[in-house]
Amino acid sequence: MEPEREGTEGHPRKVRKRRQAPNKLVGAAEAMKAGWDLEESQPEAKKAHLSTILFTDNCEVTHDQLCELLKYAVLGKSNVPKPSWCQLFHQNHLNNVVVFVLQGMSQLHFYRFYLEFGCLRKAFRHKFRLPPPSSDFLADIVGLQMKQTAGDLPKTMEGSLPSPNSKAAINLQNDPIIQKFGSKKVSLTRCLLTKEEMRTFHFPLQGFPDCENFVLTKHNGSITDNSPLFGLDCEMCLTSKGRELTRISLVSEGGCCVMDKLVKPENKILDHLSSFSGITKNILNPVTTKLKDVQRQLKALLPPDAVLVGHSLDLDLRALKMIHPYVIDTSLLYVREQGRRFKLKFLAKVILGKDIQCPDRLGHDATEDARTTLELAQYFLKYGPKKIAELNLEALANCQELQAASQEPRNTAEVLQHPNTSILECLDSMGQKLLFLTRETDAGELPSSRNCQTIKCLSNKEVLEQARVEIPLFPFSIVQFSFKAFSSILTEEMNKRMRIKWTEITTVYAGPFSKNCNLRALKRLFKSFGPVQSMTFVLETHQVQRPVTELTLDCDTLVHELQGDSENQGTLYLSGVSETFKEQLLQEPRLFLGLEAVILPKDLKNGKQKKYCFLKFKSFGSAQRALNILTGKDWKLKGRHALTPRHLHAWLRGLPPESSPPGLRVVPPRLEQEALQTLKVDHPKIAAWRWGQKIVKLYNTLCPGTLCLILLPGTKSTHGSLSGLGLMGIKEEEESTNPGLCS
Repeated sequence: MEPEREGTEGHPRKVRKRRQAPNKLVGAAEAMKAGWDLEESQPEAKKAHLSTILFTDNCEVTHDQLCELLKYAVLGKSNVPKPSWCQLFHQNHLNNVVVFVLQGMSQLHFYRFYLEFGCLRKAFRHKFRLPPPSSDFLADIVGLQMKQTAGDLPKTMEGSLPSPNSKAAINLQNDPIIQKFGSKKVSLTRCLLTKEEMRTFHFPLQGFPDCENFVLTKHNGSITDNSPLFGLDCEMCLTSKGRELTRISLVSEGGCCVMDKLVKPENKILDHLSSFSGITKNILNPVTTKLKDVQRQLKALLPPDAVLVGHSLDLDLRALKMIHPYVIDTSLLYVREQGRRFKLKFLAKVILGKDIQCPDRLGHDATEDARTTLELAQYFLKYGPKKIAELNLEALANCQELQAASQEPRNTAEVLQHPNTSILECLDSMGQKLLFLTRETDAGELPSSRNCQTIKCLSNKEVLEQARVEIPLFPFSIVQFSFKAFSSILTEEMNKRMRIKWTEITTVYAGPFSKNCNLRALKRLFKSFGPVQSMTFVLETHQVQRPVTELTLDCDTLVHELQGDSENQGTLYLSGVSETFKEQLLQEPRLFLGLEAVILPKDLKNGKQKKYCFLKFKSFGSAQRALNILTGKDWKLKGRHALTPRHLHAWLRGLPPESSPPGLRVVPPRLEQEALQTLKVDHPKIAAWRWGQKIVKLYNTLCPGTLCLILLPGTKSTHGSLSGLGLMGIKEEEESTNPGLCS
């Protein structure tokens, strides 16, 4: 069984063995990191530094993954697993960790005021997208689990764990299961997730951009209450492209296992995740079955009206890279308060009275887990929501969690190895404290306790002044600034403006052409520079240029700044590459010194390699030398220094297309025009410029070896959500690659 949304991934000990890394620029892509072994082998390179490639889908890093990095930065590899989405080399050479949180700001703010954020852009090479914030962003990123104290519990819950059959007074109408399903027995079709629920909980769906290469089962839409149920569970490992399938188990309604296969991943395995899967290197070595074999067998095995049952089934279907519309997810069927989920092990014990995932056994048994999910669904259908609500699952789960929490670990190692240990607990076990600086009026905060020193200030200015004094005294600091968020109407207008602006910037007018010119040859010519989204034939244009509108007046400045973005430093864009391009590069290693990664995007529909790629080098000079060679007479490729950071490209791809007809004057939305004319001191345009400079100046005073993160958490309201943005770097590492920082 896949760990329930908790990552404990690691990386191989010898970095030079890595040959591939994921890229989601426009789809899955191959990557090579030829220079990492050089960095690891040179004695003088013993400084903490970050990898250039982020192992993330669409460059998005979840709050849990962010917590992974922060815990690893504080504790090191001997105590916690390595982060699953990036590489931090020589962690023991880190001196401090500092996190700056800019509450009220999002990725939209960053790119709307891209020029004003110049200092931050130049100071931090690594950028990534964040999902919209939860109700408690700070607690999420430090792994803080909000727990009830025994004094807050009802008397029936104090002491030993009550029996599921205890007749304590329960208000059934407040139970989330009753609120969702009612008290009467429900049909099978009522238990199925709706398409909207599947979208909300990230199930793979037909027509979605990240699912275009997924395999569809042979469903026909004739689902009934008599349709057959199949329990499904998958185990995964961590590879250079993320999580991949290693085992699948399928159980039919009678409890018979109809499919149980080990699967060989396509890519280099970094961690077998044996503690969860039970699958080791020796078990997987002789396996020859591939993902496509499993997809073909499963598609043939399942009847058209099959209903798949699983626990966190979205993860299993994504590992299978398959789409199936009829699903029951037991983690959502047995509804819990506040969007939380019961663990499968807990439900098996309380509902079915059986013990699974025993600690004396290596990993989970996929067949056992699949059979358990099937039995849980059958129990729900047989006895109905009322019977389950009477068990008072929430109270039982809370009691169990409190009893587990009350059993204090006896030594530091036990504290650190606990998967739910927060950064605060980790620091406390090492006799250290976390510094938290914020404004008194801020809603989000961390509890002040023996392991957290909270200092509240009257203003952002005072927070900054305190930070200069206090940060050097603590190994881990969180400094929170607060800015007034835009209104929902203004945010929507800014979103629209950004869509138009980036569409216009990527549009080129060319001509003149005669009416009888060869359109096919023209398309081939433009496609030789890179993929073309659309082409409109305009006869009266007499030059090659971008459209000139009010939104593109700063286009040249913006393009220049994008090229100088620290994330693009040392990155080349090449067009016209063949399928053998990577092999050609490897045959000429001396020509391309300092090459760190080759990113080869693939077409989402057919899986074929696209005719362009990105090369990442250690320095701008190495990239320039390579560009001269690759665009020369021997290689004959078209190329330039890259303009679009990966996270920006992924974000823009997610925006719905919107543009204006050629020649139409685009007027800025009235509300934004008025807001920018006012230019109050706390306006985000001024805040971006002023506080970007102030934070970078403070960053420049930090000691070498300080890991620093700038987090724009995003915003969330009843009118919609905006994704956030993260920037990170290590003091000294960044200075060596970006000498022109603001001072």
